[in-house]
Amino acid sequence: MKKLSFIFLLLFAMKYGNAQTSGNPILKGWYADPEAVIFNNQYWIYPTYSDVYEKQVLFDAFSSPDLVHWTKHERIFDTSAIKWAKRAMWAPAIVEKDHKYYFFFGANDIQSDKEYGGIGIAVADKPEGPYKDYLGKPLIDKFYNGAQPIDQYVFHDKDGAYYIIYGGWRHCNIAKLKDDFTGIVPMQDGTLFKEITPEKYVEGPFMFIRNNKYYFMWSEGGWTGPDYAVAYAIADSPFGPFKRVGKILQQDSTVARGAGHHSIIHNEATDKWYIIYHRRPLNETAANHRATCIEEMFFDENGMIKPVKLTFTGVAPQPLQ
Repeated sequence: MKKLSFIFLLLFAMKYGNAQTSGNPILKGWYADPEAVIFNNQYWIYPTYSDVYEKQVLFDAFSSPDLVHWTKHERIFDTSAIKWAKRAMWAPAIVEKDHKYYFFFGANDIQSDKEYGGIGIAVADKPEGPYKDYLGKPLIDKFYNGAQPIDQYVFHDKDGAYYIIYGGWRHCNIAKLKDDFTGIVPMQDGTLFKEITPEKYVEGPFMFIRNNKYYFMWSEGGWTGPDYAVAYAIADSPFGPFKRVGKILQQDSTVARGAGHHSIIHNEATDKWYIIYHRRPLNETAANHRATCIEEMFFDENGMIKPVKLTFTGVAPQPLQ
């Protein structure tokens, strides 16, 4: 087995070179709110195209065999495919189910139930698309429990159920998705949209399971300011209750400001964890000048997430075998 692993790494180095680290940022251009996943033995990042709202009308994707070398897949879909979306297409969440790729996104930045927009879904046969509108309308288009319908994350629970966890305006909801993602179904208590908002929550929820514990993460602070950060809580259920533990990602005055709105990748073969997030370079003041970066994430002996250090070096190559 060791010999085969060595041969694999040797062939990999011959093909992709011997880059020491990914460097940060890992993507060229202004990109934010990165959703990072593993599909078909490749790492993928689906970010928000970071520009003024009227120009946020498209999505690019990026793939990598090793977290270091990234290939851009340009304009995997835009508002020509989603007729009801006009602007502010934000914060992707993507899952593979039954050989289809379901791409959840927010659009139009609606400010009340009287406006049209919210969370929609696009679908494709491949991770890089092309994607088309799945529902022909938003999946969620109202302010349930005060949560703006943006910043969705789709969580696949260990019992097989899929939940959508979402919300801006300092409110976070969880709702159970139909098996075919065409709507919301009641949970065991009959609730459609259950609020799980923890202390200081603002937006950008994310959830994962480790050692049978549910880790719930979110962004707090203002997205245009230096205080943007990521915090977390731990519970025994995806419904909480979630008691805030503290921040694990925040600005570093020597590296960057506004570090937040993240996702997590877990390489199960090596048990390595990575946090992919955006931040604002120290020499940039424009709100949308946000860059996507990566760091390795560690846990202590009690399962608590250690504070993440912002770096310019990023991470070492981690090919998927």
